[in-house]
Amino acid sequence: MLKNLFRFEFHDYWRNIDKNILICFFILFFLGLFFSFSSTSSLAGERLNKTYYFFFTKHLVFTFLALFIMLVISAIETTLLKRAVIPLFIISFLLLVLVPIIGIEVKGAKRWLDFYLFRLQPIELLKPFFILTTVKVLTLEKLKSSQLRYLLSFLLLASVIILLIGQPDLGQSILLIGTWIATVFVSGVSFLYILVFFIIFLVSLASLLFIMPEKFGYVINRLVTFLDPTKGDNFQSTKALDAIKQGGLKGQGMGEGILKDNVPEQHTDYIIAIISEEYGSTVSILIITIFLYIAFRIIKNCIVKNDELIKLSLCGLASLLIFQTFIHVGVNTSLLPTTGMTLPFLSYGGSSLIGSAVLAGVILNYTKIKLDIDE
Repeated sequence: MLKNLFRFEFHDYWRNIDKNILICFFILFFLGLFFSFSSTSSLAGERLNKTYYFFFTKHLVFTFLALFIMLVISAIETTLLKRAVIPLFIISFLLLVLVPIIGIEVKGAKRWLDFYLFRLQPIELLKPFFILTTVKVLTLEKLKSSQLRYLLSFLLLASVIILLIGQPDLGQSILLIGTWIATVFVSGVSFLYILVFFIIFLVSLASLLFIMPEKFGYVINRLVTFLDPTKGDNFQSTKALDAIKQGGLKGQGMGEGILKDNVPEQHTDYIIAIISEEYGSTVSILIITIFLYIAFRIIKNCIVKNDELIKLSLCGLASLLIFQTFIHVGVNTSLLPTTGMTLPFLSYGGSSLIGSAVLAGVILNYTKIKLDIDE
């Protein structure tokens, strides 16, 4: 009986899921494993005196965990997932609150919680739940005809940004602000409101830079270096761009790249440059195309959905995915200042993989065909 029930449930799951998006996510996870092996073996063996498979083994474990999380979230009842959004956001937010209190500092930034077996970066877990909670606020029935919902969503954003700036983590702050703007814009807000919020952000950022230069002076240095490379240290950006140029269309070959031996955090913040150097820009363009195709499928699903919360959530999650991807690519190609942004699904890191899995699971859940019947 259980066997028949499993068959029925799996058949029901497979029939309702958007197979194109699911396959794309599996491809990205697999590529992340492959490139993790390529980019971390020399780092572990030659520079950190560990076994060559140290980082790859950890990435493999977190990939299987991420796949499990993605499939579980995609399979649960959509109504249950909607109810769980706010409690999960609160848990993630509390973890972010704990960072300045008990978090560990790495290279001048306090962004991680140490759970002995692994380190968790709470913002990676919080990002998708922040978007979903923002949509909850924007679609509240009691505030549907009121502009108060936009103010509440802005206060929600501000509370997260304040915690991020204290770490400091300007890159994630910019990502969340951009995604929030895209989400409220799709919800139908007046452009004037967005302009006001944007001005508030710029004024607040400028104030922080001048009031606390010892803490946020690095932001000015990065901007100055980006605008004029001769006035600062742009070693990482220059090496990443050189690696992309050396790779050309076909690449230098697996293991033949030199970027991973010269640049710190190359397996997280500069993974697309390593891919371009060893496997060519053709492979990098193919990866970016997969992300764009996922966004296309999400928007296509939005058109046929009747639930406003589902539609707005999908738009927000697609914006988060695409913005993070292009910020990562922009930094690697020197089109944007250095931000320390990972590439979803492909960069090394357990927190990044789990955050990507949550994002993917919700997208798969909200794009199920069964929703058309339920709605």
